[in-house]
Amino acid sequence: MYQVFKMTKRYDSRAVWYLLLAFLLPIGVSVVLAVLITPGSVIGIVLYVISGVLAGALAFLIVLGRRAERAAYGQIAGQPGAVGAVLKSSLRRGWTASEMPVSVSPKTQDAVYRAVGRGGIVLIGEGPKSRTTRMLEDERRKVTRLVPTVPVNMLFVGPDTGSVPLHRIPREMNKFKRTLNKGEIYAVSNRIGSLGKNNLPIPKGVDPMRVRAGRPR
Repeated sequence: MYQVFKMTKRYDSRAVWYLLLAFLLPIGVSVVLAVLITPGSVIGIVLYVISGVLAGALAFLIVLGRRAERAAYGQIAGQPGAVGAVLKSSLRRGWTASEMPVSVSPKTQDAVYRAVGRGGIVLIGEGPKSRTTRMLEDERRKVTRLVPTVPVNMLFVGPDTGSVPLHRIPREMNKFKRTLNKGEIYAVSNRIGSLGKNNLPIPKGVDPMRVRAGRPR
């Protein structure tokens, strides 16, 4: 945990303040509640303070995990396979996706990833929008021929203004309108799996939680 904290602090200078707030706020609330609800009761105040400390510790761990994940994704942003790392480690239940892209440009290493969930099919372009738009449209046509009634959504992850940052990919995917149930998700995933997988030697998604902080220069 200390190593995670060091890495997070190194790449996210505001993380310390968020962590302090997450830990101290529940304690402060518990003290106020103790004074208002059990005035003059030492045992009541002690119990409230202990509850506040436990709640603060839990909030600290939750915030640390999220800030650490965001800092780790910031380190691999722009690298081939970064989107695959997110799909591998951060998708919620109800989604099926592979860390390997379904389409890759041999020249530029731009890639297209595919996921299936309650929001239908999501195609994610990794690279500049000017280069990945055509790749996404080609993949959309292939998918639509197999499952014409399933909605196909697209996301762009790259250097362009308006592109989706790595840490927001799961959140953006969950915004799409729910159209498939659990059984349909697996049926659609198996159906479009017949399109095959890309066999180019592109690196697999790096596990962002195993990225080590670089040595200071």
